Amino acid sequence: MTKIKIVTDSSVTIEPEVAKELDITIVPLSVMVDGVVYSDADLEEGEFLRLMQSSRNLPKTSQPPVGVFADVFEQLAEDGTQIISIHMSHALSGTVEAARQGATLANADVTVIDSSFTDQAMKFQVTEAAKLAKEGVSLEEILAKIEEVKEKTELYIGLSTLENLVKGGRIGRVSGLISSLLNIRVIMQMKDHQLEPIVKGRGAKTFKKWLDDLTVSLQNKQVAEIGISYAGGPELALEMKESLQPYVKNPISVLETGSIIQTHTGENAWAVLIRYE
Repeated sequence: MTKIKIVTDSSVTIEPEVAKELDITIVPLSVMVDGVVYSDADLEEGEFLRLMQSSRNLPKTSQPPVGVFADVFEQLAEDGTQIISIHMSHALSGTVEAARQGATLANADVTVIDSSFTDQAMKFQVTEAAKLAKEGVSLEEILAKIEEVKEKTELYIGLSTLENLVKGGRIGRVSGLISSLLNIRVIMQMKDHQLEPIVKGRGAKTFKKWLDDLTVSLQNKQVAEIGISYAGGPELALEMKESLQPYVKNPISVLETGSIIQTHTGENAWAVLIRYE
């Protein structure tokens, strides 16, 4: 029976022990802060936030080189292992394209997948694939399950500032100007690879109202898992966990997101990731 291994990139927000247990290979992106390049794998979340706060310019993220992917794939495939490589949306980074190019260079059987998401929304696909791979499920069945998980996942992100997204070119400058001038909080949903504003309002009550509406909508739905990620302090994320835990049987993962996500969200951001049954 051919073994299958799972590869992803460091924009995924995942517990290190889970990645180790499921034998998930994480290829790190890099981030440049004031001319100094750091591997995302070497940066603690809090350390990066301090670097970003004191930097003169917005940090810049870079996808892994094509050659790094090729090397990773070849090493994993030495014993004939098949590889599924799952990466963040092409709208956020060129990482998935670098993985595709690396796959063409490598002497390996690699299937590269655009997750359409990032963070814990991508984790849902990665961990499900890795669990099935450990069980000896076929490549075709794993790919079908990844697609099913993708279709049943929602990603919401709450931002206290749009400055980083605007500077990084991820959204238009007009929205950013509105946010900075009026102290507007924005909630966005990622759909079809695009971040779409769904709620705007002044002050933290904007987030509370959205959360209340979300809990109402979940009452009639079957939820498989929920993840909550945050940049900065965990207080709001923990409050959200208390509100959302009754709607899902599995414990909610509350995790601080890494440097790649923090670069684009700025401080005091959060994400709620939901996978339905």
